Amino acid sequence: MSFLNGTSLTPASFILRGIPGLEEVHLWISLPLCTMYIIALTGNFGLLYLIYTEESLHRPMYIFLALLSFTDVLMCTSTLPNTLCILWFNLNVIDFKACLAQMFFVHTFTGMESGVLMLMALDRYVAICYPLRYATILTSVAIAKAGLLTFLRGVTLVIPFTFLTKCLPYCRGNIIPHTYCDHMSVAKISCGNVQVNAIYGLMVALLIGGFDILCITISYTMILRAVVNLSSADARWKAFSTCTAHICAIVITYVPAFFTFFTHRFGEHTIPSHVHIIMANLYLLMPPTMNPIVYGVKTKQIQVCVIRFLFQGKDYPSQNI
Repeated sequence: MSFLNGTSLTPASFILRGIPGLEEVHLWISLPLCTMYIIALTGNFGLLYLIYTEESLHRPMYIFLALLSFTDVLMCTSTLPNTLCILWFNLNVIDFKACLAQMFFVHTFTGMESGVLMLMALDRYVAICYPLRYATILTSVAIAKAGLLTFLRGVTLVIPFTFLTKCLPYCRGNIIPHTYCDHMSVAKISCGNVQVNAIYGLMVALLIGGFDILCITISYTMILRAVVNLSSADARWKAFSTCTAHICAIVITYVPAFFTFFTHRFGEHTIPSHVHIIMANLYLLMPPTMNPIVYGVKTKQIQVCVIRFLFQGKDYPSQNI
């Protein structure tokens, strides 16, 4: 019991085991994770720089995209450096308070990610259904308030995670079979009753994920109705094509999120733990890695700005792009 703080049942630190059962291939697993992390940082910082410097991108759609990129960087950085240290150097000891802090940031930024995707769906709804009022509805002040409220929602709902986890007794040990600290992974090694943690975790998932998915569904239902009522096929395609990148981002974010959430609660005995842990890492890495690529491929304005940036100072006038 030397890992406990005196006579308390609170450990001084936890040991993150990485990916149990695959210790011999930790180095090989780390290579794609590291590659994805580098792509995520490069792509998202590139998008942020492009949106900041290009005046043509100073529009609500791209401001929300910048907020998504910023959230993506924070989300993957909250876990990946520590995960890579575990896989490369076996530096698997994490202070109890640092574990709680990591848990807070992971869940806050994943909640923020979901919220920003919901705001982007509302942006597309206003742009397609109320094009003449788009600039007056989505002002800079409205966007700032929406972003702040989304962040505060995540913080308010996630803070109880840390208190609930801190109050649990840990008399079974301090070894967490994971690469980072998330709420249920830490709670499950407790010898106390974690039913409150599980119920509250489910409630938060419904309040954040459920609410956001409902808003996204309603927004796209209204968008489809508006697009179908357009007079020409060309107008319908042009209107809906502005949504394709966002739809891809939704799929990339929510599919691994749902897999991770449901396997934690219902698939513990049917899905191998190493599959769950790898998916939990991809859940935090896939959106930051793929979102800049998807928006770069699917968004004409970003393509033009990227090519203009790459060939600046050369004889490649933007009108010929």
